[in-house]
Amino acid sequence: MNQSKVAIDVTDLTVAYGAEPVLWNVNVQFERGKVTSIIGPNGAGKSTLLKSMLNFLEPLSGTVTFHVNSPTKNSYKHIKKQIAYVPQNRTVDWDFPATVFDIVMMGRYGKAGLLHRTTKKDRQIAKTMLEKVGMASFSNRQISELSGGQKQRVFLARALAEEPEIYILDEPLAGVDVTTEKIIMKILKELAAQNKTLLVVHHDLQTVAEYFDHVVFLNKEVIAYGPVATKFTDENIANTYQKLPDLPNQGTSRKEVSSNDRKHPSFTG
Repeated sequence: MNQSKVAIDVTDLTVAYGAEPVLWNVNVQFERGKVTSIIGPNGAGKSTLLKSMLNFLEPLSGTVTFHVNSPTKNSYKHIKKQIAYVPQNRTVDWDFPATVFDIVMMGRYGKAGLLHRTTKKDRQIAKTMLEKVGMASFSNRQISELSGGQKQRVFLARALAEEPEIYILDEPLAGVDVTTEKIIMKILKELAAQNKTLLVVHHDLQTVAEYFDHVVFLNKEVIAYGPVATKFTDENIANTYQKLPDLPNQGTSRKEVSSNDRKHPSFTG
């Protein structure tokens, strides 16, 4: 891979839950301007990889380096503003009292300072992103009243409102209707055309070739990765979905870490 195109570099990343390794010696690069799918069986460590990259989990070893456009070298605060995360639908507490517009406006908080004082421009951006995902008419509805596909579109609108360089999405197409699936993929492809970096945990092998530029085969370790045209093969599929690697017992617990205890990921401008 052309190093000038690399947006994220994961090197020797190992993560364990208790004494059980979930990821082992993961090495993978993600290219800007591409929509990359991360696929593998249940329990392969796909969501764990994302959470480790986002600094939600502390790895046993390894590094994650983000290459973003930064006016300030070594600014962790800046790198966080360049990453938008869309979690799995089922991991969100949908009962919290908030309107659709409130949710999307949360995407502007990183631009609004400590007091979250938003501007007319912020509100206009939120409205524009709701229009983009086809949810403008639902602005005043409670998020809890929406269908699964509608909720997913709202969370994508929130990510769009952040205006980041990197989008990390955990199963954004799981359980959504066909209309929502087409809307989401159209937007992701448009973002890639704008040289954004997009990582998508995906579960449907039937749509990988149609939807994605690059693919990462993951089953606790990286089996293969690269362009879909050359790497999405029967051999790699078989190796990923039938192989359960024998991983050493780490004897060390993975732990959730607070923002004060985390080792910040590194990046270069």
